Amino acid sequence: MSTLFAVTDDSFEQDVVQSDLPTVVDFWAVWCAPCMRIAPLLEEMAAEYEGQLKVAKLNVDENYDTAGKYGVMSIPTLLVFKDGQPVERIVGFMPKDHLMDKIKPHL
Repeated sequence: MSTLFAVTDDSFEQDVVQSDLPTVVDFWAVWCAPCMRIAPLLEEMAAEYEGQLKVAKLNVDENYDTAGKYGVMSIPTLLVFKDGQPVERIVGFMPKDHLMDKIKPHL
């Protein structure tokens, strides 16, 4: 099972907040160029850390309630959830090694 998946306002609570694994949520939109640049990095992370980390994508244009709830004002924004709580916020594009430096402490 791939650990990269889409979430919606309706599925967020079950798929992210109640997850047994730390979960990175990518708040993104189709028109966002930096979002498109970070997407392949997230796919690699999902594969490399399968069983330790889940990676979810939430389209902010289609799921604005969840984006608003967590104060997402710029995209891409990555929120790392652990034990149902956001524990790390990463805003903007950055190389994969920098992303993992911020995410690894929460695994």
